[in-house]
Amino acid sequence: MRCSALRLNRVKELGPNMNTHEESASAFIDERIKELGDWRGQTFAKVRKTIHQADPEIVEERKWVKATSPGVPVFSHRGIVCTGETYKNVVKLTFARGAALKDPSGLFNSSLEGNVRRAIDIHEGDKVDWAALKDLIRAAVELNLAGKSKPKPLKASSKRT
Repeated sequence: MRCSALRLNRVKELGPNMNTHEESASAFIDERIKELGDWRGQTFAKVRKTIHQADPEIVEERKWVKATSPGVPVFSHRGIVCTGETYKNVVKLTFARGAALKDPSGLFNSSLEGNVRRAIDIHEGDKVDWAALKDLIRAAVELNLAGKSKPKPLKASSKRT
């Protein structure tokens, strides 16, 4: 299924209550894929499809927009799961909490020195283990859900009445 069809299906699923911000983020990603028009666009489209297959509740966002940058595609589910960026020679997926994820297939190959993030750089011609990527996406979502499932307890007031 094409990315624009995925977005349209997502709009239909969510109906009239779909967040306009999410719709514009999806349109931004569609446009980005279209304007790349090469292996990077094809790869990013496949990555996007894989992310939505791994977790149909993923929300597409566009963050960090500024005068010098059109923004960054972000995939979230109760927190950032990963960002998707394209550069001249690489499609990069950066997992916000990647250092806390198990990566038995060894997909992480970039930003390995950090304490929090981990990234996957996909170069032209690379063979991607799509099943392992789905597992990694699901693990990142589970980590987000586990970390945000419990409300923080209220601190007891030290004032007496």
